[in-house]
Amino acid sequence: MNRPSPISSFPSSPLGTPRLVGITLVLLLCVLAWDASGLDLAAAQVFGTPAGFPWRWSKQLSFWLHDVPRIGSWFVLAACFASIRWPVSVLRQLDRVERTQLALSALAAVLAVSLMKSHSKTSCPWDLQVFGGMARYVSHWAIGVADGGPGGCFPAGHASAAFAWFGGYFVFRRASPAVARRWLVVVLVMGSVFGIVQQMRGAHYLSHTLWTAWICWTVTFAIDAAVRFARRPAVRIAAKEAA
Repeated sequence: MNRPSPISSFPSSPLGTPRLVGITLVLLLCVLAWDASGLDLAAAQVFGTPAGFPWRWSKQLSFWLHDVPRIGSWFVLAACFASIRWPVSVLRQLDRVERTQLALSALAAVLAVSLMKSHSKTSCPWDLQVFGGMARYVSHWAIGVADGGPGGCFPAGHASAAFAWFGGYFVFRRASPAVARRWLVVVLVMGSVFGIVQQMRGAHYLSHTLWTAWICWTVTFAIDAAVRFARRPAVRIAAKEAA
């Protein structure tokens, strides 16, 4: 497949298309609307009981849809960094800068979620009194308010193993729009599955997964904007030389 020339495929705006900016803002409003609905606890009660979350103790669910994806994501990230020097498969469609962007944006998204979790006082659903734990329900936006549990549960870390790869959509939408669309679908499906599994196990509220998705999307979008801004002088020089 022949990729478009850097000059023709490079977006004119360093902040990305208005459409993507609009989508990002609409997604933010949707997540805020879910928070405002106060339905997190009701959604958790679909899988939780006063005795806890039965799916929490499923070894098969925990292993195949928690442990394996979590470890696998780190292997994929390591392979992605290796591909900066030795690209394989579809990554050959990207130039070196784009491959570097893909690897770094995934790492940055994971670190952003992890940093927020490390400072969160929000406990997991399985820690709540209503599900047999010791904590009381407190919104994750009640900054600095402890709920009586261990905290460290917001946003959803496991879902970031998939959502952190939103960066692939941004790099491939220039090199191969078809690959970009398929990449986006796979990331959304996998992130949703990981989020549902953690909801079933009582490890997270639905809002935790939604915020993780939005954070990862925004971080990778911002990095894409920064990379495109940094590359604009080179593109202008190339355009003059081609004129």
